[in-house]
Amino acid sequence: MAVKLTESAARRVRDSLIDSGKAIGLRLGVRKTGCSGFAYTIDAADSIAAADHVFESHGVKVLVDEKNLAFLDGTEVDFTREGFSEAFKFHNPNVKSECGCGESFGV
Repeated sequence: MAVKLTESAARRVRDSLIDSGKAIGLRLGVRKTGCSGFAYTIDAADSIAAADHVFESHGVKVLVDEKNLAFLDGTEVDFTREGFSEAFKFHNPNVKSECGCGESFGV
């Protein structure tokens, strides 16, 4: 499987990467937190590490390290705007539960 971006998410990431200047792609991961166990992390990637899996989606490199791949494999990331709110939305087939506030998930 793979990790991919929708066209909307890729456009937003490209705009952000241009602003950052030196980033080569988007790094996705998870961290332990919240009431359900995990939360997503999103950062600009300045380099590719040996343990990284690199996916390309709509011209954007998406990097996921080996330890996070099991949590993110098959995930599609979208970017939405509703009124003044904008956010990345994760469509992750590995999620078994989510907390009520939507900030964390369990696998």
